[in-house]
Formats: sequence, C-alpha cells, structure tokens
Amino acid sequence: MKGLAAGIGVVFLSPILIAGTGMMLASSADAVQSSGSFSSCSTDIDTGKVAEQVTKILDGASAKDVHVEGLDLPAEQVPNAQTIVAAGLSLDVPKKGQIIALATAMQESRLRNLNYGDRDSLGLFQQRPSQGWGSAQQIRDPVYASEQFYKHLLKVDGWQQMTVTQAAQAVQKSGLPDAYAQWENLATALQEAIAKTFPGGNDKDGKDADQGKQASPGTTGCAPGQDGSGFGRIPEGSVPKGYKIPKDADPRARKAITWAMQQLGTLYQWGGSCTNAHGPDPMGRCDCSSLMQQAYAHAGVTLTRTTYTQVNEGKAVSPAQLKPGDLIFSRGTAAQPEHVGMYMGEGLVIEAPRTTKPVRITPIKDWTILAARRVL
Repeated sequence: MKGLAAGIGVVFLSPILIAGTGMMLASSADAVQSSGSFSSCSTDIDTGKVAEQVTKILDGASAKDVHVEGLDLPAEQVPNAQTIVAAGLSLDVPKKGQIIALATAMQESRLRNLNYGDRDSLGLFQQRPSQGWGSAQQIRDPVYASEQFYKHLLKVDGWQQMTVTQAAQAVQKSGLPDAYAQWENLATALQEAIAKTFPGGNDKDGKDADQGKQASPGTTGCAPGQDGSGFGRIPEGSVPKGYKIPKDADPRARKAITWAMQQLGTLYQWGGSCTNAHGPDPMGRCDCSSLMQQAYAHAGVTLTRTTYTQVNEGKAVSPAQLKPGDLIFSRGTAAQPEHVGMYMGEGLVIEAPRTTKPVRITPIKDWTILAARRVL
C-alpha cells in the first residue's frame, strides 16, 4: 500500500495539481471566512449522489460534466482526496482517521495543494515549515503531507473517542477550532466513495461495520411510529409536542430524564463536567457522557465518567427491549463506543451530540446502536 499511495501522489502532482497550484484562487484565510456559506447545508448532503459523481471522476469523466456537492473544483479536489485516503490505507489508519484528514484538508485548503497560505503555511493541510512539518517542497507533496498529518493524529491520545473537529484541532491547533465540523458529512461521503476503489479499502473497518449492522436501530423492536418518527422534525433543544415520560418508567430513570431535559439547548463542551450547563464557564457544560453521569447523579445513581467506561455499567440489554433510562451507545465499536445517549421512551433519545450542537432529543431511528446498558 505504501507504493500505491506514493504512486498516486506522483500521478496527481502532474498536470492537474501543477496547474491548480498556479491559480491564485483564494488564500486559506479567505476559504475559512467563506466557509459559513456551505455549513448551513452540509448536513443535508446526498451521500449517494456524492459517491456516484466522485466515482465518475475517478473513472475518467470530465469535471465539466460532473457536479459534486460541496466541491467547486472536483477535477483537482477529488484526486487530492483520493491521495489522502490512499495514504491512510497505507498506514492502516481506520476509516474515522481518514474522515478526519479529509475534513481537515477541506477546511484548510478546500482540498487544493496550495503554494501559499497564512504566513508560511502550504499544501493540502496548510502545514508550516517553521513549525517542523518538513520543508516547503515536502509539504507540497500530497503523499508526504497526508502521511505527516496521520502520524501526528495517531500520536493524539484518545483521538478515536474525539469528535472529528476535536481530533482535527488537536493536530492543527487552528485559530478556528470548531470550523472542521461543517465538513464531516462531505468527508464521510468522499471517504466511502474513494475507499471502494482500492482493494480491501472497505474492509479497513469491516468488523466495526458488522457490529453496527447487527445492532442497528431497525432491531430496537419499535414499530413504525414508535421509533420517534411520529414526532416529525424535532427542533434542536426542544421537547417534541406530545412527549411525556412513560408512566411505568422507574422513578430513578424518571428523575434522570427530567434532569437531562433541563439541560436542553445548552451547548456541548468536550470534557465539560455538566455541573453548570447554563452557567458562563464552558467547562461546566455537558459532553455526552457527563450528561449521563450527572443526570443519574441527581437520581442517586453513580456512573463513571467516560463513554468507554459507561458501556460496562449495569447490565447489557437488547436494543429490542429498551426501557426509559437505558443508556445506548453508538459510533466506534461495541467494546469501545464513542457516543452515548439516554433512551426516554416513545422512541426518543436525549443526548449531547458534538461540538457546536446543543443538548437535544432525537428519534431512535437515527441511531446505529452498538450496545445498550441498564444501570438501574
């Protein structure tokens, strides 16, 4: 795979990238400033359509005949994305790491191999020679730049438990730490489309994918209308009209759910204690696991602090037999999940989702359940 990534890098440095880098399209700072125009619709990306269009470009179709949502210069951007994925595969970086790298390059350079940037920043990731990333010539080699990003990412303790934007920021130390989140959906679509073009590319996280399929929301035992879909679109930070905590809920679960609902609308804070979510100190806000911990603390039940320890709390339950108050886990693997929420009954889950998002209620149909635990 090393040879594969290197070969791709050589091919893509000619003539597309050479031509592209000669075009003074926009600086990295300009790209960051204009990012808001895309962020408003990034969550609505048709991933299937993106994959279809990306595949056409990789198969040799003219970019004049192909439109990829979110990419203004697909003839230049898609090959660069392919190089990033190939480098990740060659280093055995999991799918999530490849998505983080793509989202980072989208934010830093819009997936263009720039020969300019803020101060001495260069290339796909706007790495700086003065900060020890390598020489200017090395940084402008897409394969080298991609491998350097991955090597730095893999040194970040706990990066697989972080959100995309947290992991990207841990590597990049950007002045706009939350900006990477807006590219996650597009980066995911690109990774999935491109990985299919490499032998074994889709097998990188095959075990994890199988675990997710075996415990998908379709196995929760919820009939149509009982999977949360009956409430329609739920505005973030609000309680859906008509929802009431089920009468047969355990009293302690009722207390935990009630307390968690009092935090609705407060912004997520990774590492936040959830001890004063409405206060001025960001670290008093909630992340996914501290919301669970503090909700149950107010019901007299002690939980550990992190998602990957909470998955061992209480006893395992089938997603088809959930009761109000059960913890459900998603993202990552069943043994080491990256996200946790609390089942509220009526097909709804309360969660602190990720950076820039508030504590909210979502339908369980939107969850891929890797594990479920009953802590009462």
